[in-house]
Amino acid sequence: MENVFLIVGLGNPGEKYARTRHNAGFLLVEKAAERWRANWGLEKKFSAKLAKVERNGRKLFFCEPQTYMNVSGEAVGALSEFFRIPASNILIAVDDADLPFGQIRLRKSGSSGGHHGLDSIEHHLATREFARLRVGIGRQDGVREITNYVLGQFSSTENELLEKVLERAADQIECWLGEGIEKAMSKFNGVIDSENKEK
Repeated sequence: MENVFLIVGLGNPGEKYARTRHNAGFLLVEKAAERWRANWGLEKKFSAKLAKVERNGRKLFFCEPQTYMNVSGEAVGALSEFFRIPASNILIAVDDADLPFGQIRLRKSGSSGGHHGLDSIEHHLATREFARLRVGIGRQDGVREITNYVLGQFSSTENELLEKVLERAADQIECWLGEGIEKAMSKFNGVIDSENKEK
């Protein structure tokens, strides 16, 4: 449906994974839903937590799949089919270890970049033509195996910048909804430094 939008944050459910780097997508949709006063509830038939709100004549669904990261597409595909949401009205917020911490990048389509959550969504939607907002988490210098890093929590020194990144990324989602993806990309993609200035 033309006026229904689905904004999905990727992550892993449970306290064990709360506020880990791999859950940056969850953190972002929670920030956006809080801004728009959308209340969360568990929807078991979709294996997802959902927050719903109507805004400017549009119905928005914020989603946190509860299926674990690598099978996120099960929830996204089910929601898209049930509510008849076209891929062009879907935005996926996801962590990206290949982007430096403090950088965000919105694209209208593209490859998964090896991210298993995006792989799963592409499989279930049968398309790559959906927006993806990558939240940079960086990686440890000289370390190839990043599992422990991405499943680790943001450090106390990172948390201040993280909040500014999430605020800016939530602004970008709002711009995507109101002004379209081209405007949202040109206005917000980039690096946020500790003073919240674009570089």
